[in-house]
Amino acid sequence: MPKPWRLTRAAEASLIDIARWTVETFGPRQAAAYEEDLIAACRDIAAGTAHSQDCRRIVDPDLPEDLRFARAGEHFVVFIEEAQQIIVLDFLHSRSDLPRRLANLSAPRGDRDH
Repeated sequence: MPKPWRLTRAAEASLIDIARWTVETFGPRQAAAYEEDLIAACRDIAAGTAHSQDCRRIVDPDLPEDLRFARAGEHFVVFIEEAQQIIVLDFLHSRSDLPRRLANLSAPRGDRDH
């Protein structure tokens, strides 16, 4: 059974920015399709069916040990898996400065559940 999942405010803001950029660049149809792909990746993570990796092993050994990512299109879905839920911290573009962006992520607080 999938775990409940939620987006942090940072993840929600990134999703909005991604959708806005995609609408401006490729149009509303593509933006809707890509947003659904990102949400589907979150569902797959919650279901335990997404291939994910430990950020420490791949990006920086000094990152928190529970920080993970899964690839979704041109983005990485960065998350923490807790005992009772998945917390999606952010959506980071594959061309971004991943070590810096990951280091800036902080513990989520009071965001919406899915």
